[in-house]
Amino acid sequence: METPTDLRATLATIAPGTDLREGLERILRGRTGALIVIGHDRVVDEMSTGGFALDVPFSATGLRELAKMDGAIILDKDISRILRAGVHLMPDPSIPTEESGTRHRTADRVARQTGVPVISVSASMHIIALYLDETRHVLEDAGAVIGRANQAVATLERYRNRLDEVSDALSALEIEDLVTVRDVAAAAQRLEMVRRIAGEIDTYVLELGVEGRLLDLQLEELIAGVDPERELIVRDYLAAGRRPRSVELVLEALASIDSAALVELGSVAEAMRIGNDDTLDTPLSPRGYRLLAKVPRLPGTVVDRLIDHFGNLQKLLAASVDDLQAVEGVGDLRARGVREGLSRLAESSILERYV
Repeated sequence: METPTDLRATLATIAPGTDLREGLERILRGRTGALIVIGHDRVVDEMSTGGFALDVPFSATGLRELAKMDGAIILDKDISRILRAGVHLMPDPSIPTEESGTRHRTADRVARQTGVPVISVSASMHIIALYLDETRHVLEDAGAVIGRANQAVATLERYRNRLDEVSDALSALEIEDLVTVRDVAAAAQRLEMVRRIAGEIDTYVLELGVEGRLLDLQLEELIAGVDPERELIVRDYLAAGRRPRSVELVLEALASIDSAALVELGSVAEAMRIGNDDTLDTPLSPRGYRLLAKVPRLPGTVVDRLIDHFGNLQKLLAASVDDLQAVEGVGDLRARGVREGLSRLAESSILERYV
């Protein structure tokens, strides 16, 4: 499951290296606990009673000192100022919550009622919990997060290797005109799996803040080309004449497939609008976007014209230099580049498949 955008943004503001995280760590070490609301609006104001109006610049040391008092601390949404301290929060008691402790129960209800992030620091349990809408996220120390992240990276490496194998096999089948629904669905399935694992690691990168820079570099290397490949495979096999937004809709459908259903190729085929469980062995013919994308220095507008002119990959592979020059924007030099590029791809794909 992907991390919601609002939660991602909040995690970035409390990652290691930020002033707020330093203040939270100071509170944990001091074993005083705290309840912190990030944002102040009419709804927050209506449930707040007592306390002190401060409106002073935010600092980690100031947050730690104010946490020694009973009551909540209210910050502005930019975490640049401490607005109030010692506040008694009274959220709607009818809001359901599974929390048992008073501080955590209040944090959960305030977050659900206001829609702003609320942080609860537990002195007894020694944890920092972030509440946002209906989500509860426990912040862990960097060592634990890095351990899980490294496991996820190892998994991503294995899935990426398998994706490359499936993608190369699909290219060879496309050149030989032997593609079936099963082959396309298998490649799209692997692309979606890699994307989802990468999304999990990206959340770890956010949580780690300055300590996640190396992890971020590893992630960028492992997912290079995955998003363009997802779009290309959809464009290759989407029925001609579809609306311009059809590619986006198919990508959204792939992203919304339940994790349990993603292992079924029929579910992937249905999301791509190319078939189902009963038609996995049905032949398909690619339009040529994937292979043309591998030809160096070929603009997207020229790719579109070539595909519109020839219709499918097999006709492109059979086209001569003169045939290619008949396409608008394709001169002699570019036509020879396309012809040589496709020939090299065909030779290398077939060699890798059979040697």
